[in-house]
Amino acid sequence: MKASTLTSYGETATFEIAELPKPTVTAGHVVVRVAASSVNTVDTMIRSMGTDLPLSPALPAVLGMDFAGVVEEVGEGVTAFAVGDEVYGCAGGLADLQGALAEFMLADAQLIAHKPKSISMREAAAMPLVGITAYEGLERAGITAGQKVLVQGGAGGVGHLALQLAKHFGADVYGTGTGDAQLAVINGYGATAIDFATTKIADYVAQYTGGAGFDIIFDTVGGANMTNSFEAAALNANIASTVGLLEIDLSRAHFKGLSLHIIFMLLPMLSGQGRTKHGEILTKLAEIVDAGAMKPLLDDTTFDLDRVGDAYDRLTSGKAIGKVVVEA
Repeated sequence: MKASTLTSYGETATFEIAELPKPTVTAGHVVVRVAASSVNTVDTMIRSMGTDLPLSPALPAVLGMDFAGVVEEVGEGVTAFAVGDEVYGCAGGLADLQGALAEFMLADAQLIAHKPKSISMREAAAMPLVGITAYEGLERAGITAGQKVLVQGGAGGVGHLALQLAKHFGADVYGTGTGDAQLAVINGYGATAIDFATTKIADYVAQYTGGAGFDIIFDTVGGANMTNSFEAAALNANIASTVGLLEIDLSRAHFKGLSLHIIFMLLPMLSGQGRTKHGEILTKLAEIVDAGAMKPLLDDTTFDLDRVGDAYDRLTSGKAIGKVVVEA
């Protein structure tokens, strides 16, 4: 099979086309003919950081965690999928799991679901990692109808789906961003856009919550921005964050009684524990998409296996609006 392989890490990182053996189906798994794969920030981190990340695969490596495609073979014990089914998932591209930047990949059947019927393969491939992250973050934060929810980084990969999911769950939704393009994305999903570059936290908390603060904050920016989330939160609020790699003073969180949830959706792939939860969330997401309540936003550039490096550069450039997708 044709595959795009990463041959080095760091500044000299390069992708090269190679002919690799087609994966052999095993019990509990399926072999998928890959139609498309999307690029996530963690993929670009693997490319640049290499072995500094404990989840990076050995070289040469086939990256690509997200995919959509068609089931080619079904392993022993798999009953939920049949040859010819259109599926999507996040099931490789790290540790010892071959990724989706190839014509075929082996995927644990617990980590996949039937693709939403109403969207394309490219769109479906953009959803798994960010969709699962958005769903899990809101679920763990205990979202209920009528709450005020703030999504930090509302135009980003996780953020734009979190906006839509929060609306679907009946919340009053707000999103931070800056620049006309980002603010338009946030407003376009029926949320209230807040320009963090021109609006002070105290001012938007006063304007939109009467000074009480937001019930849930989904912080997809993380890092030093966590203190901004603490400031914008209501008493006893829940904060979900996708980026908790920092040392931080929790005094403000303590005196507000905040609950902090760190969302690291790669854990089931890395640990082998809780994988069925991902398949279940993907099934729910497909239902929400097919009901017309959510749709992924795709960057308008197109890439194939011969231009994987360009796709990664597109994401890291900060110029992409929507998910960057590679077609196999």
